[in-house]
Parts: sequence; C-alpha cells; structure tokens
Amino acid sequence: MSKVWFITGVSRGFGREWTLAALERGDRVAGTARDLGTVEDVAAKYPDTFLPLRLDVTDRDADFAAVRQAAEHFGRLDVVVNNAGYGHFGMIEELTEDEIRAQFETNVFGALWVTQAALPILRAQGSGHILQVSSIGGISAFPNLGAYHASKWALEGFSQSLAQEVAPFGIHVTLIEPGGFSTDWSGPSSRHSTENPAYAEVREARNRTRAAARPGDPTASARAILTIVDTPEPPLRLFLGEAPLKIATADYESRLDTWRKWESLSLAAQG
Repeated sequence: MSKVWFITGVSRGFGREWTLAALERGDRVAGTARDLGTVEDVAAKYPDTFLPLRLDVTDRDADFAAVRQAAEHFGRLDVVVNNAGYGHFGMIEELTEDEIRAQFETNVFGALWVTQAALPILRAQGSGHILQVSSIGGISAFPNLGAYHASKWALEGFSQSLAQEVAPFGIHVTLIEPGGFSTDWSGPSSRHSTENPAYAEVREARNRTRAAARPGDPTASARAILTIVDTPEPPLRLFLGEAPLKIATADYESRLDTWRKWESLSLAAQG
C-alpha cells in the first residue's frame, strides 16, 4: 500500500531527495517550499502524485492550512516529515536577539505547528509516523553553533515527550539525526552572526575540524528513510552517517564519567 507524505522544505537537500525517493516508488507527497519555482520539475514529472504547497513554516495558520489541504487532497496522511530548517553560525556572545528568535521560529516552532496540525488527522486514523529532522547537534554540541544546537535540543525534547503521548494512538515518532552531509546546510541556507575577532582562534579550530570530516551523500540517505517508515516498530532516534555514533559515544561516556565522579555530592544534596 502506497503512503502519503507531508514533507516541509523540499526545494533542496534531504527534503528533495526523500521526496523524489518516495515518488519514484509510487508514494504520494505533499511537499512544501517557500518558492514553488524550485520544485517545478518535480511537479511536472509527477503531476498526479506530487502536491506542491507554498509555505513558510513560521506561519502557524499557514501550517495548519497546508496540512489540512494535503490530507483533503490525498485522503489521508501517513508520514509527516518536519525537514524545514537552517543552521545559524555564531558564537553565543555574537548572537543577536533577532537571530536566536529566528532560529527557533523555524527549527522549533515551525516543526511544532506542523506536528500539532497533523496530530488530529493521525489520531483519527489510528496510525501515522512523524519524522523530526534533528541532527547529531541535537544531542551533542560544538562551538559556533549554539543557536542551532539550542533549537535542535528543544526539538528533541518535545519530540521525546510527544512519542510517549501519541503511542497509544498508533502514532510513531522518529528523530532523524544526521552527521555532516553534502547539502547546502552550511552554505546558502545558513545564516551567520557578525564575527567578534576575540573568537578567531576558536572559530578557526572548529572550521578545521569540520573541513576534515567526510560528508555523507544525501541521495543515499533516502534508502534509510524509506526503510524506517516501512518498519512496524521504528526507533525513537536514527543516526544518519558514520560520525554520529562516534560523537554520541564519546559525549555520553564523558557525561557518565563526570556524573559518577560527582555522585557523592549529588547524593548529599538530597539530604
């Protein structure tokens, strides 16, 4: 049985690759983009199974309308993918109020509004799968990406609660946590704070680390996504790429070591 997808941010990167993969196997997709000109080729190739929707996910009313239109057009929703988002580069001291608010409006609130819009439909069906596109940066953190990490940690937090809340209704939630991939996440899609020269060495060190990493292939990631939506009991979290598990393992081993080292003080605080 073919699936009906609602995917945000399909103009490029993961959103586009996953849209094409779903369409190529016979699924139907409602895909959103701010500029529908970026998906004209997809609409022309799949006129009956691709529904292009113009959407800025920071507009809550528009999110609800788009989800409703997709469900009415295709008759149901099976997979909801909150993919729209961007990375903001800037040291914590460099961030302006507008920059951090804009990061949260898209990466957190955009995903939240689409999720809220889809839930009544999925509950009524008694089935559905919500994929939240997070990042290894949703469970770990690095310099110069504090705003981005804060937004993804927020997404991770509400999604883990969500998974427990909606499980009784037959709805699954999976956080997709990619490492570095050959998308334009750090290119045209990204935003940058005005640099403070005091952080030049920290920035350069981080840039060298990022440059040394081997990026993944977004096209190859589509196979993993198709597999996960076809799995009867999908995981809450799925890493994409070779780097995330290594990063997570080192990070969590360090946390456990620290917590154990200070456990006596922790216990003493209980009284």
